[in-house]
Amino acid sequence: MAAGALPLGAFVVLLCVGVVRAADADIVAAGRPLSGDQKLVSPGGKFALGLFHPDGAADGSWYVGIWYHKISVHTPVWVANRETPVSNTSRLAIAPDGNLALFDGAGSIVWSTNASTSGVANASDTVAVLLDSGNLVLAPASNASAVLWQSFDHITDTWLPGGKLRRDKRTGAIQAMASWRARGDPAPGMYALQFDPSGAKQYLLLWNGTRVYWATGNWTGKYFTGAPEVAASSGGSGYSFNFVDNDDESYFTYNFAVNSTVYRFVMDVSGQVKGWFWVEATQGWNLVYAEPKARCAVPRGCGAFGVCTEGSSTACDCARGFNPQSPTSWGLGDYIGGCVRNTQLQCSKNSSGPSDGLKNVEQDKFLRIDGMRLPDDGRMAGAATSGDCQRACLGNCTCSAYAYNGSCFLWHNDLFNLQNGVLDDQAGAGSLYLRLAASELPGARSHVWRDIKVATVALGVTCFVIAAAILLVCTIRGTMKRRRATRLNGLAVGDACVSYKYSDLQFLTKNFTDKIGAGAFGSVFKGQFSDNTVVAVKKLEGLRQGEKQFRAEVSTLGTIQHVNLIRMLGFCSDGGDRKLLVYDYMPNGSLDRHLFRKTFYVLSWQVRYQVTLGVAKGLAYLHDKCRDCIIHCDVKPENILLDASFGPKVADFGLAKLVGRDFSRVLTTMRGTVGYLAPEWISGEAITAKADVFSYGMMLFEIVSGRRNIEQGERRSVVSAAADAEEHPTTTFFPLLVARKLAEGDVMTLLDPELEGDANAEEMRRVCKVACWCIQRDVDTRPAMGEVVQVLEGLTDLEMPPVPQYLEVLIGRPVHGTAYHSDSAEQLEAPAGRPVHETVYHSTEQFFRS
Repeated sequence: MAAGALPLGAFVVLLCVGVVRAADADIVAAGRPLSGDQKLVSPGGKFALGLFHPDGAADGSWYVGIWYHKISVHTPVWVANRETPVSNTSRLAIAPDGNLALFDGAGSIVWSTNASTSGVANASDTVAVLLDSGNLVLAPASNASAVLWQSFDHITDTWLPGGKLRRDKRTGAIQAMASWRARGDPAPGMYALQFDPSGAKQYLLLWNGTRVYWATGNWTGKYFTGAPEVAASSGGSGYSFNFVDNDDESYFTYNFAVNSTVYRFVMDVSGQVKGWFWVEATQGWNLVYAEPKARCAVPRGCGAFGVCTEGSSTACDCARGFNPQSPTSWGLGDYIGGCVRNTQLQCSKNSSGPSDGLKNVEQDKFLRIDGMRLPDDGRMAGAATSGDCQRACLGNCTCSAYAYNGSCFLWHNDLFNLQNGVLDDQAGAGSLYLRLAASELPGARSHVWRDIKVATVALGVTCFVIAAAILLVCTIRGTMKRRRATRLNGLAVGDACVSYKYSDLQFLTKNFTDKIGAGAFGSVFKGQFSDNTVVAVKKLEGLRQGEKQFRAEVSTLGTIQHVNLIRMLGFCSDGGDRKLLVYDYMPNGSLDRHLFRKTFYVLSWQVRYQVTLGVAKGLAYLHDKCRDCIIHCDVKPENILLDASFGPKVADFGLAKLVGRDFSRVLTTMRGTVGYLAPEWISGEAITAKADVFSYGMMLFEIVSGRRNIEQGERRSVVSAAADAEEHPTTTFFPLLVARKLAEGDVMTLLDPELEGDANAEEMRRVCKVACWCIQRDVDTRPAMGEVVQVLEGLTDLEMPPVPQYLEVLIGRPVHGTAYHSDSAEQLEAPAGRPVHETVYHSTEQFFRS
């Protein structure tokens, strides 16, 4: 029986249902085609099959596909005629040879299952059934076990639970999952995920079918070495990841214990393979997995003349002198189309002699871009100097850029794989000279001197006429500016939360030109009153709150005062998207800037300890001292700001939803940042203040080490369970390493090397102990923030925390049911009634992405 074939009994039941409910289109059979807006719906109503028109597709382009039937966002998971769109007058029917086929309006076959039906007694008796797994199955009505064809064997861009991406060892055929060509075009794109054709137990991401740009690493029997978050399941985990390798085939498959879980694994048009969960409360897809994590590692991910900047919120930008070829696609995050020139090159005019009558037309010029990773398809040219190299490029109309580092390299036509922000000592880094039309560069002259003369005369005539008007306007504006400044200065200081006009904040921020940061809720700009009082203005984006609700919540939050909470000075709510918040300005920026970006100032241990204590006090105030408990929902270094004396201020707490003290209620919106999210966000448990405690604990590890949690760890060897006895190096997840070192009494080795061991050992022990308790899987075992404050102040102490068992399982090392007591080295049995292999419900990526 083919993989994933439908059991005989179930298939017969479906056929019976189809006969009784023929009008509901349960099956496609001879004489019962599918056309127009008709749909084939799976028995449980989870999936639907029919004609659809993708968003952004050309008019009149229709495709036969499978999508989620009960989800509000139309999300295709399989497409039949990927490369051949049809009109909406087409029909899906059983062809005379027994295959399922798509017929266009003229009756020609556009797509067919092309299955062998020679063994079927009556080919016209075959039927097609859509299962609740999302698998479309073709089989004889008289013999359900003889599956002739199924969509799970022909995955397009989406890998659903129960499907398998396989390598047929007998034929050598490899099943690939190919991205869409563009957001509105389901034709196979440049990127694909497939099994390693060499036979190695790993999956590869390929560009154009040839270039490997990411690999999972070999399967150890428990996880992939290059993707440890994709691990085999353990009891009670809620998911099941399984790798199968036999004489016939090799494949990987996954399933979820809870049938209501909606998850899809997609080869995205961005070149990343992504995992998405559907969150019913927010009516949206939540991204929980993406590889490669380095967005710029994707070949041609930004298209022609697109520049990738790692860590940028937009991922891709056009090089200077260029604009997106399709602004609509760029707005949807599809950058493959790349960028086009604002002004065409002069080309042949660059080498024209004076006799051509265009001697006043300027040659193309070159923009020097430093810190650029040079494209890898440059051609070496014979040029002894940089000037010779430039002239060689100008002499060829197809030359787009050059670089000279003792040797001359030229690039022709479109430039791909440009990456900005590369250090000079990194491989392939250097200065790129990008060819642009002269008018695109500063100081460029007009192309025709006659136009300059005409413009000069016109300007001279009009100057006298408009001079008086300009003087009058300046006088009026100056008067208004002084009055506005005087009025705003009266609002700059005070305890009340001030309601500002949108035009006032435009004035303070110089029309939002000085951007100092950005986050999930919007961008932050620097503003300044005329008396030199500096503020930070946050321009909120994507809020769904109504005017009345927004003002009520902001007014409440404006009354909250604590030395470790950022002070809200005012707000603006002029309707629509004009919602802004005004805060105290923090001159030393956010904590992540000093921890991860290695500024010239290294935070001392004394400062770091005060930050941990201050943040704990701020969170304790939000949880316990406010009239209504406020759960921050996004505690991370980016949301901890430092004042002039490096005192910590918790920011963005005002954007978390206010909840009452009935902690049994579940928040209706998933919030936070991957890498800091508590397990209960994914598992569906109630969200309480202990979610902030978990995030705080994850942040403590980073304060100690000065690096993101996944970026460090000790190297160790793992022996494959597949009995091949090969050693595969992997990296220990840092929080797990801390828990082990704490039990061994060796926490000082975990300190940020930048501090050169200059730290208080007792304080280090306290911080590590608190962090390990904060990230426990069991919500009840995590301390409250008030308890954390007492421990950090040395007023109380905590017992030695157990090594977090679910982290052990995720990393791939078994837990032996032991913990360490703080006062002795004896091992204690794991608490009764609690599983040793306790894991996070299908949320492994939460602990590996930073």
